[in-house]
Parts: sequence; C-alpha cells; structure tokens
Amino acid sequence: MTAPVFVVEQLPDVRQFVLDGPEGRHAVSVKRMRAGETVVLTDGAGRWAEGEVVAAEGKDQLVLRLGAVVEEAQESPRITVVQALPKGDRGELAVETMTETGVDAIVPWAASRCVTQWRGDRGLKALAKWRATAREAGKQSRRVRFPEVADAASSKQVAALLARADFAAVLHEDREYGSAALATAQLPSAGEIVLVVGPEGGVSPEELALFEEAGAKAYRLGASVLRTSTAGTAATALLLGRTGRWS
Repeated sequence: MTAPVFVVEQLPDVRQFVLDGPEGRHAVSVKRMRAGETVVLTDGAGRWAEGEVVAAEGKDQLVLRLGAVVEEAQESPRITVVQALPKGDRGELAVETMTETGVDAIVPWAASRCVTQWRGDRGLKALAKWRATAREAGKQSRRVRFPEVADAASSKQVAALLARADFAAVLHEDREYGSAALATAQLPSAGEIVLVVGPEGGVSPEELALFEEAGAKAYRLGASVLRTSTAGTAATALLLGRTGRWS
C-alpha cells in the first residue's frame, strides 16, 4: 500500500520535522502512525518529500525524518473541466471523483440553466467547500499536485478559456447538434484540453453558439446520458487513457 499523504503549507528544508496541527492529529489519532512507517508530505502544488516516522508524541505530533524534496512535473496535456453548478452536494461529488481520477483544474460555471447559483456569502462558502473537497480527495488518492479550483466563471469567461485551449470540447448528448464521439476525437499530445460539462438542463443554444465561436466543438461520450456530476469524471478518464497519461 502506498504511503499516506499529509499536507503542509511549505515543504521544510530540514532533516527532522514535526507534523502537528490538524494534519498531525489526523496522522497520530486517526491513522495511528507509528515509528518506522512511511508518510509523504506535500504542499499540494507538486512538491513533496517522503518521511519516516521517528515517533508519535501526544495526540497531534508526528516526528519525521525527511528525505529530499522532489518537484513533480505538471503532466501534459493538462486537463481542465468547466463544471456547471449542480444541485445540493453533487458539486462536491463531482470535484471528489474528478480529483481522484486525475483532473488538473476545475472551473465552476454559472450556466444559464443552473438551478443553483452562487451569490454573496453562499457562493463563497460553496467555493470553499469545492476547494476543501479537492484537497481532501487529493490526499486520499495519494496525489501531490491537487487540482486548482478557480473562482466561479461566467459564460463569457468560459468562452475566453476555450479560445486559449489546444483542444476545446462541450459535452453534448444530442446528435442534432453534430456532436462527434469524444473517443475518436483528434487530441493534442501536449498543451491544454478544456472540457465543458453542462447543467442537468443542458447547455443552452446561446451558450453553445458562444462556445463554438470560441473554437469549441460538441462531443458525446456514449449512448447513455450521464448526470452533470459524473460526466466530467467519465470524460477525464477517457482522455487520460487516450493521451497516454494512464499508460
């Protein structure tokens, strides 16, 4: 089994280090780490170091002997999913499973047909939940580079993101819109891939036209219609396999 991952603000440039606070408490009181076991410390941005447990002190302090700090390169092509805001806790579900699968960035999108809208303090709290979910799912899946969760974007901001991408796709199940199979799309070997996942009510014709003008094309995943909270995960898995990142 791979070593459990714990997050620190900054990788320490020291040989011996004490992991404390919430992460230390989790390591000592929940994971019950003991001397001789191995952990990984990461800043969540690609820098990490392996550590050997020297001792557990109290309920929230883990004394570690650290190895060299390693910088994990950003994988390519980079995959960003623009995720329309789902209802209830399905947003966190989408973030969790996309993170576990290997997505690199998530952009919350306030689509016109979204029932949920992020406004004021409620929106800030929802965004904080998405970011906390990405962090925890990144740790659980043993990642050392967690996905970036951007501020909520408007349709115009999404269009600007699509225009800069090396491959831009809007997931759309309706063949009437000329959607091709994502499984056979010609993908770049490097650069940026951006996928748009619409809300349960679908991407509006106006939004689809805006995104097509920015260079995105409509693609379908398969015969079945996935919910907005699972489509991004399925599409990410497909692209990770096709681009060789899962080879």
